[in-house]
Amino acid sequence: MAGLDEILFGGVVMGRLYLVVGRPGTGKTLLGIEFLRTGLENDETVLFVHGEESETEIHANASSFGIDLSAAEFLDLGPDSDFFEGNQSYDLVDTRDIESDQFIEDIRDAIEEINPDRVLLDPISQLQYIEPSEYQFRKRLISFMRFLKGRGTTVIATQTPSKSRSDNEIRSLSDGIIELERGEGGRRVSVPKHRGIGQQDGTHGLEIREDGLAVYPSLIPDQFEREFIPTQITSGIDELDTMLGGGLERGTATFISGPTGVGKTTTGTQFLAAAAEQGGSPVAYLFEESPKTFVYRSESTGTPLSDLEADGALSIEAVEPLSLSAEEFAQRVKMQVDVHGSEVVMIDGVDGYKVAIQGDEEALGRKLHGLIRYLKSRDVTVLLLDETEQVTGMPSASSANISYIADNILLLNYIEQGGELRKGIGVLKKRASDFERTMREFQITSDGIVVGEPLTDVEGILEGTPRWTGDGR
Repeated sequence: MAGLDEILFGGVVMGRLYLVVGRPGTGKTLLGIEFLRTGLENDETVLFVHGEESETEIHANASSFGIDLSAAEFLDLGPDSDFFEGNQSYDLVDTRDIESDQFIEDIRDAIEEINPDRVLLDPISQLQYIEPSEYQFRKRLISFMRFLKGRGTTVIATQTPSKSRSDNEIRSLSDGIIELERGEGGRRVSVPKHRGIGQQDGTHGLEIREDGLAVYPSLIPDQFEREFIPTQITSGIDELDTMLGGGLERGTATFISGPTGVGKTTTGTQFLAAAAEQGGSPVAYLFEESPKTFVYRSESTGTPLSDLEADGALSIEAVEPLSLSAEEFAQRVKMQVDVHGSEVVMIDGVDGYKVAIQGDEEALGRKLHGLIRYLKSRDVTVLLLDETEQVTGMPSASSANISYIADNILLLNYIEQGGELRKGIGVLKKRASDFERTMREFQITSDGIVVGEPLTDVEGILEGTPRWTGDGR
């Protein structure tokens, strides 16, 4: 699992014990099965010590994910297994004359005979069935774990969390702890402990797919960010670029804000099309409409997205509601940048992101901030389309309370003038260069966007009550 290996700074260390902790249904056993599958693929000997499911059930569960464990060794410690009934059902251990106080020793004999490279204990609490007291269990467990580690065997053990003293003993003995969670925000994974190696802290995305577990680490911006060189990307509309002091600087984040229907997507698409024609391999992530509608609307206003997409100059991706964690989406964007060299990323829109991505709003705001910081550190230009509630007058700069992320804010709004509803565009913020501080009239025609001359003879536009002050009133 490449994502988990990344969180563990390379993977699990050979000859150590790792504890996978989680409530039922969080994916503990599946993670262990993935661990064994990798061993089999590397021609290693693996042993599955199980106690809650039969070997037949384990094979069936594994095969449902396309995992073949037929080459693995199995040892059943379940209280209802033949192992405890004194029947000869396993070639590894003679169970006819077993006493409970020597059970661990007999398991040791089995392990010495198999000589496994990897062992999965699922769950480790099953060992408690064979001991008369918790004290004896802890004593035997410590001895058993030292035995396994002394042989160079790599062990993953699963555990359902409890408040018992023995659980703390196991956590203390373990070289690493992997915690799995499942809640309203989806599945999560964290690594609070990785002895001597360290780990990427925080929680990360976890999904159970058709072919097994997938882990999506949180993105971390480059520790040493690149030197900021203020090269610009243009929109291809002279008047709009003039307002922006020549265009948008590469490696910055721009909020395109305004009420519904005012032209945010059309404006963002204009930058995408211009970047595509300049070889910037831009990508648009759609959270609020389908690609077909997006392309149709764009082409009806003179932007030939279908031709650009067919030529491979532009990528358009729709995001299904509640299908991704914030980390999985971020990793998808990262791959687009790393593999396809996308220099411009558009997210349409911020509210749709928060609805479509799993997690609570506050956490999603932090994740979106982290994604943007990462993209900026890679010199990628980010466009975020954000809907405000106020139709006329001066709205807030952003509906999402994350406008602090923005290097630039481009505001579109409606203007009521002489009983007619018109549109205006202005720049509220630009960090890297100077910009025009006047509003201009904004129109969307069948031939594209038309940005008029500065409205220098009008006051009160942002209040929603424009007043002509010049000779042309």
